[in-house]
Amino acid sequence: MVAELVETLGDQVLGEVLDLARYASDASPYRMIPSAVVVAEDLDTVIGVLAYAHTHRRSVVFRAAGTSLSGQSQTDDLLVDVRKHWGGFEILDDGKTVRARPGAIIGHINAALKKHQRVLGPDPASSNVACVGGVVSNNASGMAAGTAHSSYATVRSMTLVLPNGTTVDTAAPDAERRFHDAAPELAAGLLTIRDRIRADTELATRLRHKYEIKNTNGYRLVAFLDADSPLEIFRRLVIGSEGTLAFIAEVVFDTVQLGALHTTALLLFPDLRGAADAVEHFVAAGARAVELMDAPTLRLSADKPRAPASWATLTDRCASLLVEFRTADPRSVAEVQSRAQSIVDGLVLLEPAEFTSDDDLAEFYWWVRGSLMAGLGASRPPGTTLIVEDVCVRPEHLAEASRAIAALQGHYGYPPGVAGHASAGNLHFILALDASSAADRTRYEAFMDDLAHLVVDRFDGSLKAEHGTGRNMTPFLELEWGRAVVDLMWKIKSLADPHMVLAPGVMLNRDNTANMSNLKTMPAIETIADACFECGFCEQVCPSRDITTTPRQRISLRREMERHPHGSPTLDTLLRQYEYDAVQTCAGDSSCAAACPVGIDTGALMKDFRTASNTPHASRVAVSMARHWSLVERVARTTLRIGARMGTRRMTVLTALARRAVGNELVPSWIDAMPTAAPSMPSTTRSGAHAVYLPACINRIFGPSPNGDDEHVVAALTEVSARAGKPVWIPDDVAGTCCATVWHSKGYTDANTYTARHLVDDLWRWSEQGRLPIVVDATSCTLGVSREILPYLDEKRRMHHTRLQIVDSLTWAAKHLLPTLRVSAPLSSMAVHPTCSARTLELGADLMTIAAALAETVDVPASTTCCGFAGDRGFLHPELTESATRAEAAEVILAGSAAVTSSNRTCEVGLEHATGRTYESIVVALARATRTPSER
Repeated sequence: MVAELVETLGDQVLGEVLDLARYASDASPYRMIPSAVVVAEDLDTVIGVLAYAHTHRRSVVFRAAGTSLSGQSQTDDLLVDVRKHWGGFEILDDGKTVRARPGAIIGHINAALKKHQRVLGPDPASSNVACVGGVVSNNASGMAAGTAHSSYATVRSMTLVLPNGTTVDTAAPDAERRFHDAAPELAAGLLTIRDRIRADTELATRLRHKYEIKNTNGYRLVAFLDADSPLEIFRRLVIGSEGTLAFIAEVVFDTVQLGALHTTALLLFPDLRGAADAVEHFVAAGARAVELMDAPTLRLSADKPRAPASWATLTDRCASLLVEFRTADPRSVAEVQSRAQSIVDGLVLLEPAEFTSDDDLAEFYWWVRGSLMAGLGASRPPGTTLIVEDVCVRPEHLAEASRAIAALQGHYGYPPGVAGHASAGNLHFILALDASSAADRTRYEAFMDDLAHLVVDRFDGSLKAEHGTGRNMTPFLELEWGRAVVDLMWKIKSLADPHMVLAPGVMLNRDNTANMSNLKTMPAIETIADACFECGFCEQVCPSRDITTTPRQRISLRREMERHPHGSPTLDTLLRQYEYDAVQTCAGDSSCAAACPVGIDTGALMKDFRTASNTPHASRVAVSMARHWSLVERVARTTLRIGARMGTRRMTVLTALARRAVGNELVPSWIDAMPTAAPSMPSTTRSGAHAVYLPACINRIFGPSPNGDDEHVVAALTEVSARAGKPVWIPDDVAGTCCATVWHSKGYTDANTYTARHLVDDLWRWSEQGRLPIVVDATSCTLGVSREILPYLDEKRRMHHTRLQIVDSLTWAAKHLLPTLRVSAPLSSMAVHPTCSARTLELGADLMTIAAALAETVDVPASTTCCGFAGDRGFLHPELTESATRAEAAEVILAGSAAVTSSNRTCEVGLEHATGRTYESIVVALARATRTPSER
């Protein structure tokens, strides 16, 4: 099959062992190895895959972000990836509507809508990675969406591909006719079902009643009451159908107004009843979000600095509400806050509470709300996967249902913990399952059976509120809806997809044990990554996401290896393919750790693998280079000068020969955005210096872009520091010093140790034992000097390091220079690239302070992630940076800002290569903008 698909679709088809294994898992507790993966580039490919499936009696499942929790994005047949090539969106009508493709990320769209003070209605917790296709296919809602702003309520139109390959834009003037002509039996059948439902008063009333609360269990039959025409009925049915009725090629949303100002409080109650009773009052007062958390959830965060001491001693009976109001009018904030506080004054609370507009405190509260999965994920027993359950009851039953679920958890030996969207009656809780244990599978099966009966029989609730039916809930569909309604759902499926091409078994399944099949085992792997529960939150920030593997996939592949015995052909193949696809193309930038709910740094694991794979000869070469780093700098500058004369083509050949002789991980390749050689260091004096200036070795090697105006960051920082009355001193013997990142990223421990210790000795001497601050002009080097070298220092040098004042150039400029400078030549606009190191060091505010002082408008592209250069990895694997920067480059080119800046030379090189724009350090822009007319 793979060969046949390759013949038709070319390199869009993946069939290697590693590729099939990395797509076998998603965020759900299931694992299914596809027969082939198609990374579809366009609509023609999707139509071609559907045609192939029809002809060869295969089935197709579409996947975007893979963050679905119920097993709806997996298959053992054809899996089609519609994330990589399906991004992009368009803001319309001053933000009132958005046109988006299925791979567009919800968080990116909301970032673009922010200036219009609007957002998409659906707001799932996975918004930073979740894609439009999955959000609509699952009828996602979220913390503030409720039923009024769910996907079903806010999607205006869609472009659909029917299973027979016909494309229909539901907003087109002739859409109804085209739909009828393409699928006459479907159109007629939908009208027949419509008439049957409307004629059955009891059923129609039941449907209306059921959908007054959140419900994503089964097809949304209320569509037959909400719409009259066949296509409009079908469009509504497709929302929440989990890819079983049609492929969603494009969506037009109506957006929701979001007040830019907030007032927020976290209220502690003696019991769940008190918390639940308060919900309706806040909803009536206009609260945008009312979130329930029980005591075990709060205790997970009791050790955080901003957590009140009382959280650690809360009893299991206690509960809390996180309540937030939003408004667009600054004049109404006080009135909203007063109205909210009046409700609080009438409540019985464990301790006094006030509504606040403090952004940091509100951010902490929301972080706590999102920490349930992280806390339980970090503490889950070894070998278990996490299952996130999602039910809904009427809000008036919230407290009773919460207590009943907690009791059921306790009965089956699961840790208690319930959180949810209280205003909607939507409850979430997490279970840990060891799928390799027959006893644990039996326990889980019995729990799910009791849970289903509890929610349906006692509360007449929804077995899935917003996470979709998936394989997880298909056996209980009939329990909630009854045989007659489920038969109608089967009829819809057979009308739309008579050959069962689209995701069979996902929404409807004749197998009543489907939820217990293909459960994912979690073999133990390296400690640093074993806590991963494969949620996928890391994937969107990973530089290699579109070229090889992501952090989630790197970890799931390690688990796949552990499932195979030593010496098996499959294991040998995985190990061979893993070296490039996982280890060498990992940027090691730690962005994944920041995005991961449990803080896993997959990059650190890949560096460990590099260390293990380094040969003794390569390690000796690395140490020799570290000891003679000043010579390396001189050779590099000479090479740049020669290269400028010889041209890119010849230098590409020469560096390729050198890489073969010395090693691909030691010698960089030549790229067409290669900068000029760095000029000589400017003259400075130690006397009167306010700081030691450590120019990073990348800034001692690389000069300005050949397409720029010869402004170099070292000269610029020296100049602007003097202008601000805070001159800096560059030590005469600075050549040869290095932050050790070059060795850290490659896993060369001995070279790393030598460089780190040599550096601390120099810094200790230059700074007069820590008296003077040390300014570093590249954020990745600041990270290396301040944090990454610590494990390689002996006790004496570690003590010296604690007394060093390491200051990044962004902080130096924003806090020490800018207050005394005058911007005499402001820019109209500036695009800024915050490096991953700047994010790790939390330097974003300093970067934006400088940018805001220099330009009237400042743009950080929504798709900005690590550029993949990672020190020198972009030279070692240029394909990594080219892939990582593609989306950001498109935004930058479209925006056409007057200046493009960052704070790391190699990042700037990579971005220039991607955009064709001349990137420079923001320090250079600051120096230029603060010159007097006579200095220009």
